[in-house]
Amino acid sequence: MGAVVGFAGLAVFQLLLAAGAPLGKAAWGGANEGRLPPGLRVGSAVSIVVYAVAAAVIIRRAGFRLNWPSRTTARIGTWVLVVLMTAGTSANVLSQSPWERFLLGPVTLVLAGLCLVVALSDTEGELRAGSRGGEQLSRTSSAGVPSVSGHRWHGGAE
Repeated sequence: MGAVVGFAGLAVFQLLLAAGAPLGKAAWGGANEGRLPPGLRVGSAVSIVVYAVAAAVIIRRAGFRLNWPSRTTARIGTWVLVVLMTAGTSANVLSQSPWERFLLGPVTLVLAGLCLVVALSDTEGELRAGSRGGEQLSRTSSAGVPSVSGHRWHGGAE
């Protein structure tokens, strides 16, 4: 769930930018001293929605039951996020802004790696809460084989 935390952190950063925090040098190429101009503040607001969707895709692909996105959308979306975060890393590393080069570049690189781990994982099942309050989450694979804490039980064919 590290990717979800990363996307949440980026969403908070974009929220600060959209609200007018004087962080213009840390975003959008670093060309703006202080507050972003209105157009880029709107761009930051849109980015919040994009990061929320990215987090939902990762949560669903990780096996948690959500009404949206679908399993197929989450599977494809996770690979799209790998590509986008890799491209974002390139853009950040090539930026004129030291904030983007030395902070956001590594952050997006780590996010790309975390998204890749999720994309490669076998999480076709859905996580659901146990019937007792203190139970750990249990997972049911697409074949209906239960596991606890992400470890499959090997009592039958999968």
